[in-house]
Amino acid sequence: MSAKDYEYGIGDNSYQAAGELAGITNLVDDFYHNMDSFSESQKIRNMHPQDLAESRKKLTYFLSGWLGGPNLYNEHYGSINIPQVHRHFPIGVEESEAWLLCMQKAIDKQAYEVAFKVKTV
Repeated sequence: MSAKDYEYGIGDNSYQAAGELAGITNLVDDFYHNMDSFSESQKIRNMHPQDLAESRKKLTYFLSGWLGGPNLYNEHYGSINIPQVHRHFPIGVEESEAWLLCMQKAIDKQAYEVAFKVKTV
């Protein structure tokens, strides 16, 4: 489906544009690869367990619902309050920017439509 065929953020259009669960899984794999690779992300990587399997699953499930697909996070883990879940971590501007860098580079690597990669709300 091309960007002109639908609007992102409506129904499950964003979920479909991301490649559904398989595409989101690829995005999350690239995100955590970046977190392991970039020197800027060392602090946030250290906030995660050594084995990232559960972290990968949680982020994949969260993004599935956030993008309008199945609400897998809620089904498996219950509801989430992101600030509450992360309150015990020292997250400031540097950490936020490192997370965003890892995600932006992961998004850049995906075969998404350009309009989907840069869409802002």
